[in-house]
Amino acid sequence: MRLTKERFVKAIREKGLKVTPQRLAVIDVLVEKGHLHPGANLVYEEAGKKARGLSLSTVYATLSEFSRLGLIRTMEYDRMENRYEGNLEDHVNLVCEKCGSIADYAMPASLDPSEVTQRTGFLVTETRMECYGYCPDCLKDRRGRGARGNGRLQTA
Repeated sequence: MRLTKERFVKAIREKGLKVTPQRLAVIDVLVEKGHLHPGANLVYEEAGKKARGLSLSTVYATLSEFSRLGLIRTMEYDRMENRYEGNLEDHVNLVCEKCGSIADYAMPASLDPSEVTQRTGFLVTETRMECYGYCPDCLKDRRGRGARGNGRLQTA
């Protein structure tokens, strides 16, 4: 399901939150730049254009609150800025090791969380799968050097 401003505003109201200019500015960025899986700094830069006086700490607090309430997902990383996404459907994130871009890829049917539960008794509540490698743009730069991925699927 595609994240829209209307759905997001409705969801935060249902969670009992006020719709403030700061939250609206953050929501706008998540909707408009969501395909980029923005980090807090990008959200801050873009939202600051719409809500004067918005601080980076307010952006972090807002993103944290939205994540805690299940409205977005926080993607934590060791070697790059944490990122945020509104696509809450099960999917694989394709993470470029060179430029840091992240693209969504539909979850393969071979990994069905309900099947995992049925076979193992382990109740899957959330899935986060990632493939690391090089996006098409960065791959063009690496082809001349003969780079190849290791083909491993990494999960967190």
